[in-house]
Amino acid sequence: MEIVTPRLLLRRPRPDDLDAMFAIMSDPRTMRYWSTLPHADREVTRAWLDRMLARNAAGGEDFLIEFEGRVVGNVGAGRLPDFGFILHPDFWGRGFATEASVAFIDYAFRTTEIAELTADVDPRNAASLRVLERLGFVETGRAENTFLLGEEWCHSVYLALPRPTP
Repeated sequence: MEIVTPRLLLRRPRPDDLDAMFAIMSDPRTMRYWSTLPHADREVTRAWLDRMLARNAAGGEDFLIEFEGRVVGNVGAGRLPDFGFILHPDFWGRGFATEASVAFIDYAFRTTEIAELTADVDPRNAASLRVLERLGFVETGRAENTFLLGEEWCHSVYLALPRPTP
């Protein structure tokens, strides 16, 4: 399964995506507001990728984002209705998160019966919150101390995007 946008290819992950995903998941800038610490070695990323592959085999909806043949991120829902995206910092600020997300959201609502997509974002992650707002997500709640990253408690902003009405 592939989704093509004007600049991007969204495709299912493969085991040979390990190095590309390690480059993303080991970067402290990328992982600043993620739910885990930066991956210390490829084995951590391998386990993460293996879980993604297993989720997709069981009906998950994860896609890797390619730009000019290079994997630059991930978009989708490992477990619907949970939605998210991550991009390598070299590709921030170029509209890729929005472009990939629009394509995925269209795909998700066309091919499933879900009533909405949901997102859980660290409130300090202003860039991701702006993307989600542009996509039409609305805040549904907040919670403090939702996960511990190293020594730091992180909080959550919960958002939802309802299924478009015909």
